[in-house]
Amino acid sequence: MLGEQYEDGECVFPFWYKKEKYYDCVKLNAKHKWCSLNTTFSGYWKYCSLSDFAPCVFPFWFRRLIYRECTEDGEVFGRKWCSLTPNYNQDMVWKYC
Repeated sequence: MLGEQYEDGECVFPFWYKKEKYYDCVKLNAKHKWCSLNTTFSGYWKYCSLSDFAPCVFPFWFRRLIYRECTEDGEVFGRKWCSLTPNYNQDMVWKYC
């Protein structure tokens, strides 16, 4: 069980849950994606709406370049993506745009 669900409140990214760091809404132990309302999950959470998902971070560092918009570089299927942190090389967290 996650704890107490809230409809109000803002998602906190990144957040820690069971010794793992998450940069976006997750689908763990629930039917729908959710986020923590605290930096370290302490039982306060909410289901994510479209406006809750983590935003792209610009500019971001990927390989040896700095990107100021979504890119197809490095993506096998040619879909545009972005980093969720300023340094993709270090954190390797991303999402499709």
